[in-house]
Amino acid sequence: MIEDTYNMKINEYLPLRDIVFQTLRRAILTGELEPGERLMEIQLGERLGVSRTPIREAIRKLELEGLVIMVPRKGAQVAHFTEKDIQDVLEVRAALEALAAKIACKRMDDRSFLKLQLAITEYDYAARDKDIETMIEKDVEFHETIFNASQNDKLIQLFNNLREQVHRYRIAYLKNTGESDTVHAEHLALLEALKRRDETLAEEIATKHIQTQCVSIMRFIKSKASEGIQE
Repeated sequence: MIEDTYNMKINEYLPLRDIVFQTLRRAILTGELEPGERLMEIQLGERLGVSRTPIREAIRKLELEGLVIMVPRKGAQVAHFTEKDIQDVLEVRAALEALAAKIACKRMDDRSFLKLQLAITEYDYAARDKDIETMIEKDVEFHETIFNASQNDKLIQLFNNLREQVHRYRIAYLKNTGESDTVHAEHLALLEALKRRDETLAEEIATKHIQTQCVSIMRFIKSKASEGIQE
């Protein structure tokens, strides 16, 4: 359920409609606004201290991004995850991750290895403290470091284009599956393969890492669906 205040740093130089859009978008991506939750213009306007007009404009933009759907007689609501959406996005991500790991094997330097190790260590500390926000941040850092190390601008661009779509699933994975130990172990294994410059192994681990996430997220989605049926 959405909170009365949003955890977002407001850019005071942005137009109001953009501030509202970014605020609602972040609330969806972080799970503050949950899949299936209705977006009531009046209620959201009161909580954000704005009129209905920027709320309505933001909802239209979120619909174009696929984060919001319009339901007949119910209005706007946060889009649910679907199994096909998850499979489509993570299939592409797995291919990109494998390619990035393969190329990075040839091009990673000591500084990149150090950044990966630091991201792994900080992720582990965050997992022990159940600090989901930092876990997500360090998971992003880990993968971003590998893509940047590839020095392939087109590959990095594809990764960035997919980033927001992956973000919702990453949150669901880290927040709801309780498999932080698996993430940690696979990160360590990938780092070791990269250090050994073993392209084949790095590709295999990178692919398996995303496949593991896909299976776990699917399990979570199905369990939530079962709960809904039982209710």
